[in-house]
Amino acid sequence: MAENLPPPTSRLTPIDRLLGVMAKLRNPDGGCEWDLAQDFSTIAPYTIEEAYEVADAIAGGDPKAICDELGDLLLQVVFHSQIATDQGLFGFDDVATAISDKMERRHPHIFGDAKTDDVRGQWETIKAAERASDGPASALDGVALSLPALLRAQKLQGRAARVGFDWPDADGPRAKIAEELAEVVTAPSEAARAEEIGDLLFAVVNYARHLGVDAENALRSANDKFARRFHGVEERAGSDMANLPLDTLEAHWQAVKASERP
Repeated sequence: MAENLPPPTSRLTPIDRLLGVMAKLRNPDGGCEWDLAQDFSTIAPYTIEEAYEVADAIAGGDPKAICDELGDLLLQVVFHSQIATDQGLFGFDDVATAISDKMERRHPHIFGDAKTDDVRGQWETIKAAERASDGPASALDGVALSLPALLRAQKLQGRAARVGFDWPDADGPRAKIAEELAEVVTAPSEAARAEEIGDLLFAVVNYARHLGVDAENALRSANDKFARRFHGVEERAGSDMANLPLDTLEAHWQAVKASERP
């Protein structure tokens, strides 16, 4: 009978339409072979990649690109939710409900009667209480292994600082940089040198944190600056760049730097 037919696509909300698209792609009866073969672990790298593409679109300042990339990221959430539905674990509605509950719980000054002048501190206190309710835990729990290394280092250091494990000021981590650099120079083997380089990078992140600098964003900006200036050197050097002496390339580099100054 007509009343048992699914509603026309045009009558669906956008999110219901997207959920329906993913359910059809994952349907064993006529679905997409590639989509059906995926699981949480195989999709996770795409989820991370899409999050970075959102960040790139935001940096580019193009609203259409931001919209497109947010759609790609939303698809990842829907994909994971459909995989969970197929396994009888949870569904998209559970995901949406859980995050809504969490946001209301962590904003009692908005959704409740609590008053505070320290919204960030209140947020962290509530998060800590949530972790404590799950039983004994480390202060470092919840810092994802898959985070970019610099970002993870900063978060680990921040978590340790909350329980008093931190330098009192920036002098300590600055001195630590000099100490770790000396240990890189005197490392007795390639493996030891790699380990000391890691310690040096960790110390630099700690120093940045004490100065109020986000190390991940700082390095991202430095990468962008290097790429921009290198492209300028390529333009000045031309097709014979690989055969030019280093002092000539350095002169081009300095010229490009000078052209960027106001």
